[in-house]
Amino acid sequence: MSHGRQGNETPTAAPSGAMWVPVTAGRDKPVYLAIADAIADDIAAGILTPGQRLPPQRHLAALMGIDFTTVSRAYVEARHRGLIDARVGQGTFVRAAAPAGPARPEPVPMPGPVSGLVDMTMNQPPVPADPALLERMRAGMAAALPAGLSGLLHYPDGLDPDAEADGPAAAAAWLAPRLPGVPADRLLTAPGTQGALLALLTLLTQPGDTVCTEALTYPGFKAAAAQRGLRVVGVPMDGDGIDPGALDRCCAEHGPALLYCTPTLHNPTTATMPEDRRRAVAAVVQRHGLPVLEDDVYGPLPATPIPPLAAFAPDQVFHIAGLAKCLSPQVRIAYVAAPSARQALRLGAVLRGSALMPSPITAAVARRWIADGTAAQVLGAIRAEAVARRAMAASLLPPGSTIGPAEAYHVWLPLPAVWPRADFAAYLRTHGIAAVTADAFAADGTSPVPEALRLCLGAAHGRDGTRRMLAVVAEALDRLPAAPGTVI
Repeated sequence: MSHGRQGNETPTAAPSGAMWVPVTAGRDKPVYLAIADAIADDIAAGILTPGQRLPPQRHLAALMGIDFTTVSRAYVEARHRGLIDARVGQGTFVRAAAPAGPARPEPVPMPGPVSGLVDMTMNQPPVPADPALLERMRAGMAAALPAGLSGLLHYPDGLDPDAEADGPAAAAAWLAPRLPGVPADRLLTAPGTQGALLALLTLLTQPGDTVCTEALTYPGFKAAAAQRGLRVVGVPMDGDGIDPGALDRCCAEHGPALLYCTPTLHNPTTATMPEDRRRAVAAVVQRHGLPVLEDDVYGPLPATPIPPLAAFAPDQVFHIAGLAKCLSPQVRIAYVAAPSARQALRLGAVLRGSALMPSPITAAVARRWIADGTAAQVLGAIRAEAVARRAMAASLLPPGSTIGPAEAYHVWLPLPAVWPRADFAAYLRTHGIAAVTADAFAADGTSPVPEALRLCLGAAHGRDGTRRMLAVVAEALDRLPAAPGTVI
């Protein structure tokens, strides 16, 4: 099969200035993976040469007639494989061949067979080993369905009087342990955290605006900001999260339209702001009048929650409480607490314009689970499973790999200098594990990307599967050379 060319042409490097376009036809896989595969094949065939510039992502998306985010995801996948490099302000280039140097680590034997690829790139909650609870969840989903075909085949009347009455009550109940007493006229239901983020960016920004976030941040926010045409600036972090002094300087220098942050179990580092840090950040945003999008998707996991930023800067913060990470990724619902009733009305109008309404069935499932106690039981089971898997990681991985709250079900793994992150991720992939490197989380490309990767402990099936996956990672780390070129 040809890639980046047509017919039976002899593979040759693209001439200077030629526009490379991948050929993805006939590849039975998602388009972003097909593009990454085409990059790999065309490098091997000599069609793409070291140092050659790839098309800008938006240009390639337009040429192929696909979404920008698909091309962006393909380029990220290709970077993970070590095929390409991104240079800030210059573009994306085929990676140069590695220079001769110290020997790479010898292959590490796998401690036991692994069937198939365990995708530890998606941060999903671990499935509790409780058949009765899973059956309760299933029964609640079934009970939430409208009775009869009439209810299933028609739009709800208006906003659905029952949903309008119960929705704010469900949101208030879900938020109460962390943010109690939010008036009903400030609460909205959005179609998931991503839907809420895109709606809030639409409400609060104009294309070309600057927004700021942690130096390492949720890739979904970067994607939403790119879709909106925004410039993202990363703010330095430390072990307690975003640095208030650096945030203050960012506001003075860049005049951002808003701040996006994840104060609890930060993705990817698991850093959790202590209360004094939250108060300091709140003081900065209040001083600058800076709106804040507080992503509290992991907020319910800690057994002893810290009050959110919205408790310390209520006039500045849009608090977003998604259910996907603490109940089920299938329940694409997020409750948003706006700073005021007026802001809630404005956000509601944007949500209706972009998505009309959240899925009525999904919203009904969330309301039922919250009202009948299923949500609390599921949350407790996920928390317990996360603690168990995190303890397992602490016992198998090097010290310092599992800092942060015990309830986090992802691990931020710093790598020894001898292991470049792309190489380590590629090595894990050959041993049945897909992990995501720090590149995917880098906010703006201006700061050095740490040699680290994120592992999701909820991906493997059961604790035995988790232990096997962690053993593969630990074995690789344990057998690294003590110094470059020295194999032990």
